[in-house]
Amino acid sequence: MKTYFVYILSNSAATLYIGVTSDLDRRLFQHNDNQNPKSFAARYNLDRLVFTESYPTPHEAIAREKQLKGWSRVKKLKLIAEQNPEWRNLLVPAFPSRP
Repeated sequence: MKTYFVYILSNSAATLYIGVTSDLDRRLFQHNDNQNPKSFAARYNLDRLVFTESYPTPHEAIAREKQLKGWSRVKKLKLIAEQNPEWRNLLVPAFPSRP
């Protein structure tokens, strides 16, 4: 059975990117591999995973992603602070910083 993830990426300036995937490691690698330097993640150097939630179906994950994208920035920051108050990179070994 697959698991689906809603995730939030950030950087030192607290720029936020919200996404959904069924393969978190692969998706984070795609964000970080510099093959698309015009992507939002590359342009803003989104180098840390600060929030994740998992869901059993893609429909639930996509609905949650849309919900979070509709929230105010303040509400998103509060959600991250509740789960990850220090804004640590939750996948340090799998998501190295760009050179």
